[in-house]
Amino acid sequence: MTAPDADATTTGDPAPAGTPPSPARHLAEDDPYAPPAGEAGDGTPRERATPPAGEAGDGTPRERATPPPAFPDAPVPAFHRTAEDADGRSTQARLLDRLLGARRVRLDLRRRDRFWGWFGTIVVTLLAAATRLYQLGQPHKLVFDETYYVKDGFTLGELGYEAQWPDEPNPAFEAGDVLTYLDKAAYVVHPPVGKWMIWLGMEAGGGATSAFAWRLASAVVGILAVFLLVRIARRLFSSSLMGVVAGLLLAVDGEAIVHSRTALLDQFLMLWVLVAFGCLVLDREQARRRLAARVAEIVDAGGTVVRYGPRIGFRWWRLAAGVSLGLACGTKWSGLWFVAVFGILTVLWDLAARRAAGVGRWWEDSLVVDAVPAFLTIVPTAVVVYVGSWWSWFANQGAYLRQWAAEHPGEGVTWLPDPLRSLVEYHRQMWDFHTGLSSDHPYASHPLGWIVQWRPTSFFWEKESPGQGTCPADAAEACARAVTSLGNPLLWLLAAFAIVATIWLGIRFRDWRAVAVLSGTVAGWLPWFAYAAPFSDRTIFTFYSIVFTPFVVLTLVYPMVVALERTEGNRAARARVVAVVVAVLVVIVAVSALFYPLWTGMQVPYSYWQNVMRLESWI
Repeated sequence: MTAPDADATTTGDPAPAGTPPSPARHLAEDDPYAPPAGEAGDGTPRERATPPAGEAGDGTPRERATPPPAFPDAPVPAFHRTAEDADGRSTQARLLDRLLGARRVRLDLRRRDRFWGWFGTIVVTLLAAATRLYQLGQPHKLVFDETYYVKDGFTLGELGYEAQWPDEPNPAFEAGDVLTYLDKAAYVVHPPVGKWMIWLGMEAGGGATSAFAWRLASAVVGILAVFLLVRIARRLFSSSLMGVVAGLLLAVDGEAIVHSRTALLDQFLMLWVLVAFGCLVLDREQARRRLAARVAEIVDAGGTVVRYGPRIGFRWWRLAAGVSLGLACGTKWSGLWFVAVFGILTVLWDLAARRAAGVGRWWEDSLVVDAVPAFLTIVPTAVVVYVGSWWSWFANQGAYLRQWAAEHPGEGVTWLPDPLRSLVEYHRQMWDFHTGLSSDHPYASHPLGWIVQWRPTSFFWEKESPGQGTCPADAAEACARAVTSLGNPLLWLLAAFAIVATIWLGIRFRDWRAVAVLSGTVAGWLPWFAYAAPFSDRTIFTFYSIVFTPFVVLTLVYPMVVALERTEGNRAARARVVAVVVAVLVVIVAVSALFYPLWTGMQVPYSYWQNVMRLESWI
């Protein structure tokens, strides 16, 4: 089996027994420039397949046709011959195979794939709902940074801005006295989108007096993320079954479960990043379908794309990605890294598409007609959405620093209108806070250990003696309750090895999917090294890794997908791969069942907590 084209799936269907291989398929899947210099790929002299330079093949002037290549001996892609090749497929069909891969083209055509695509999605989404909604209101206490974001979200909905609270407000708030906030704006250091989402959950869940309502938005987002990951992975890997596997792994992972059951901002950042990635995957497919259709139209009319290719129109999914990335930045500033990485990713996909379609000057063509519009679609959209997410701050004169420009004439960015000048000053202060945050914290962790969850964050822990609190009086030992933001240890350990395997497989097979699954980890993990020793001493935590958890899952699934594809047609080898995949899934689910009580604040014997939390760094 030869290495696939950079933008084709790894393998195709084997030909039926006794059927000679199609030269056209071989050319389309292996070497786009395989035909001899003097032939069009089927033995026909090239001059017969190409109409005169001034005509489109039917005597009409050719609008998109280009002059002959500067080097007459340069090879022409195999599909620039006739409308149909030896096996009767059209130019567009052959282009789609090259640009999307035969697996992706066939995926929605088979009833079995459609059934598993939706049935499997529903099953793992229901599993995610069960693990996230069960006793969601326990513990009925503000755990970890819920102390900030729940109260900020509540006052944001009540007043239009985050308000200050009296000293030690949590006991009263937890008891249902939620109106003790002060009539004074609070200094907060994160944008408002995530807090608005927490407020929406409180409104839908019955109000701020309910811990279930505090966390409802996070739970819904966690369930939705599992649903989205199944659908994204299905398209990414051209496999309904492996899409379900990806969703299952996210449904049972501890990081995903804990963040779905606590009202922190990072869960919402993860959602918008995942939505943006899904939009770009859809955009990639739609753009390649358009490119295949328009290149085929040119070629079938007798023209060529030996210099430049066609435009493919406005990219609505790319615009949607820009909106999602703006909302990600409006949740936490670390969304900016995803704007940069995803922007580069979508441009690289376009470059590869034009090259695979046979466009002669593909790099120049793509930079002009794809890269520049990509920047103008994504970046300004994200900026506008981000600024728009501050609408309530603009609308309320009592918001923090809202009157700064009026109180400081001639200071700041003086050419901006006063509201924007005040917002810029606010952002300067936020920047100073984030770059100067270096206080000691017992659960601070270096990002090097995040990928194996070496030092997880304890959100809540409580030990009670028999007869104390909710611990039964007849209990044989003390009771413990914990909410520990610890990913499934086996899943994350295997994913750490899978990252190395994915890099190697991506290079060996020139597989675009490897770059895609790694992109989120690159954007969500690597930038934090700049804030850690030896470069900085900023206080950072392992729970930040929730934002790239879906990509960790995709990276773990990718080598499984490649192994299944590379053993297709070899029953014994494929059976071994399937057995290994099933065994890995079974053990991961078993580990999740073991840790589930410690992710959800369930009461367990103290010895159970001790036996499960085996590593000292986990405590």
